[in-house]
Amino acid sequence: MAVALFGPPGKGSFNESGHAGALQAQAAGHAVDVHWIAPLAADERAQALRALCAPGLDLLVAHGGQGDAPVQQVHAEFPGTLFVITQGSFLAPNTASYEVLQEQSAFLAGVLAGLASRSRVVAHMSGEKVRPGLKGRAAFASGVRQAAPDCRFVTAFCGQQHDPDLAFETTRRLQQQGADLIFAMIDGGRPGVTRACRELPIRQIGNVLDWVQRDPAVFVASAVADSGRGLAQAIDDFAHGRVRCGTTVEFGLAQPDHVRLVVAPELQARFGAELARWTQRVIAGSVRIDTEYGGPEL
Repeated sequence: MAVALFGPPGKGSFNESGHAGALQAQAAGHAVDVHWIAPLAADERAQALRALCAPGLDLLVAHGGQGDAPVQQVHAEFPGTLFVITQGSFLAPNTASYEVLQEQSAFLAGVLAGLASRSRVVAHMSGEKVRPGLKGRAAFASGVRQAAPDCRFVTAFCGQQHDPDLAFETTRRLQQQGADLIFAMIDGGRPGVTRACRELPIRQIGNVLDWVQRDPAVFVASAVADSGRGLAQAIDDFAHGRVRCGTTVEFGLAQPDHVRLVVAPELQARFGAELARWTQRVIAGSVRIDTEYGGPEL
């Protein structure tokens, strides 16, 4: 079994989550190798996956929506290998998807941002336009709109998940639009967002991991979606013959170990009760969370 992490080795919270999931699987006794794949182009990523599969693999877990395109290119060449894509959408007879529903915690982040923004301008930024990032943006914008229709929403993609300088410049552009809160769905580029938040200043909402605990001076909240737990579950399910090809396994707010909104204490005191009501509505399915965004972007 092998896990493919896309990006520079050791960079970014999303890959940190995936790596932690692989270590969790190893600690549970599963023989799993971890491979970092640095190239950005889908063709190069596909070639790297071919090299991993060529000696013969039972399971390849491609971590993140970035795995959709390369797995789509190579899966038919290795019919004896089962491919699992975390946060992915590509399904085939020998593929499956394990997805933590980032859009649910992103929606709550939008609700909080709309309630807490003093400037009444709320921002989103991310790196590459892959499906999970697009869904997260749409959900965040949906939360802002439903909780605070008077807020203006601004958004931009810097084009690269792991470039702090690009992330810094994009954050500065959004702050110049009047935003005082930014939801940053970024990986290795996050230090650039955080530097901008300290200098401008602007407050940040993180994602994937608990950034409030890591940097409470900058982060007012974090839309946790621990995809590494999904990765570890996929490996355990495979080892016990539970993976169903052609299907997607989802984890949402009903599994708070996987998906939740972490809120700084001062905002939790002000808005905690209202956020709890929104959370229950999401779990009950009585609120619509948009997964597509058709508005303007910088």
